[in-house]
Amino acid sequence: MSHTTKASRHLSGMRNARYGEVLLISPGEDGHLKAAVYNTFGLNDCPPEQWNALDPRALAEQFQVPMVFLNGPRFWTIDEVTTFQWGDTAMFDGLEARWVAEVRIPAEIDLTGATARKFYVDSTVKRDTEYVLSSGKPVHELIAPGDRTYVLQAYSHTVDDSQTMESLATLGRRLRLPQGWRYRVHTPENDLLVRTVAGDAHVVQDELENTYMLLAH
Repeated sequence: MSHTTKASRHLSGMRNARYGEVLLISPGEDGHLKAAVYNTFGLNDCPPEQWNALDPRALAEQFQVPMVFLNGPRFWTIDEVTTFQWGDTAMFDGLEARWVAEVRIPAEIDLTGATARKFYVDSTVKRDTEYVLSSGKPVHELIAPGDRTYVLQAYSHTVDDSQTMESLATLGRRLRLPQGWRYRVHTPENDLLVRTVAGDAHVVQDELENTYMLLAH
């Protein structure tokens, strides 16, 4: 896997674009699990026939890691991104994806999906990015206790493939939010910038595996 810093890349026209992520999971130096994240966006639209054919166990053996997790297909809810650190591409049974981040997986997250402990848990993602959500378009957020605001960056078809950009307007009715959390949709008058801090993004997922990033104040 690559951790090479290269010139910054700017991508636009992202809202509702389809992509998938392949996570190569291995033990970290601190005893927790970590995942190298490879993303298909900008290389292909995560074709269903290729994505559905991926075998996590075979990929884990090929890349010599204990576990591979397939995250997707997913659809961006942001409009633009500038990436200041990115890596090389890899082929996953014919599907090309690029290294974009490293995730430190909290001990309380259950990757098997057997419990709901993986939801609404803050995870740290090592990446250096700035997201732009354009003015005049809906922004979907989770508001956590202490007014911590997590901005929806992508919705997922992993759990419910009927989700659409339009259905996000009423997503809050479906979520079983922890006590003190709420879901909000609003339309900003100015572009909303969501920037990592010191190379860290803090993200959470809801039970439909939609992903939100903490808005730094």
